[in-house]
Amino acid sequence: MLTNEQIQQYHNDGYLVVDNAIDPKALTELLKQIQAWVDDSKCHSEAWGSTLDGRARFDIDPKDHSAKNPSLRRVTSPTEISESFADIALKSNMSEMASDLIGGNGTCFHHSKINAKLPNTSTTVKWHQDFPFTPHTNDDMLTALLMIGEVTMENGPLLVVPGSHKEDLFSHWENGKFVGKVSDDIEAEKCQQFVPCIGKPGSICFMHSRLLHSSGPNKSDLPRYLFISVYKAEDAHALSPNPLPSKHEGALVKGAISGNVRLTPNLVQLPEIPKGASFFTQQEMATIG
Repeated sequence: MLTNEQIQQYHNDGYLVVDNAIDPKALTELLKQIQAWVDDSKCHSEAWGSTLDGRARFDIDPKDHSAKNPSLRRVTSPTEISESFADIALKSNMSEMASDLIGGNGTCFHHSKINAKLPNTSTTVKWHQDFPFTPHTNDDMLTALLMIGEVTMENGPLLVVPGSHKEDLFSHWENGKFVGKVSDDIEAEKCQQFVPCIGKPGSICFMHSRLLHSSGPNKSDLPRYLFISVYKAEDAHALSPNPLPSKHEGALVKGAISGNVRLTPNLVQLPEIPKGASFFTQQEMATIG
């Protein structure tokens, strides 16, 4: 489905943005569902709902959230509660393209979430790599970020450091706590030459699990919604529990299961599973002490 040039660009830079990847009718259904969840969030003052491991499914930013100015920032495993999201994650152009980029014998689904930044809210994501949250026996893993609605420079786009997937795996621990971000020194050294991933509705950014990335607050009146799905090579086996367990974990989206375990050399500290509704609480710990 992807060209050889696109696949090579992904391997060179660690990310690839594909425009017009999802049918507009499917996008309309996804947006309608998200807007219903945002409306529901106005009735809540704290995280609510329940996932497989008992944590909240819907997470709000307590700094901003109110009925008049909702700040729903995370929906965990939407594929479990929405057929529309399950179809996109498991049997769509997105899963096909992810499989093209991962290559190998087959590709499996790992987990999904929606990260939302509602207008004029302060939610940020600090510089990090995804692989330290989900270490596996090999790092043929990627994150697909589907833009549901336009992503602009003003509404908190994903920022990436091209080529940083070829760098080390950096520690995401601080003072004996897993804080889900790289140190200030690594940020100053490695994260200053970044590019934004912006696009029209239906665009997808595919990002290698080792790529350094972050995002800032939404300073506009335009909401930013990303449907985020993580895929892995079928022969990549988990070294720690899935931080967002799902009934769809391990679903084969293309190819076949070989039964093999492929090992590649990596040195990584195992993460801590978040106790709160999302990793935002882990990153916030870095500012506490």
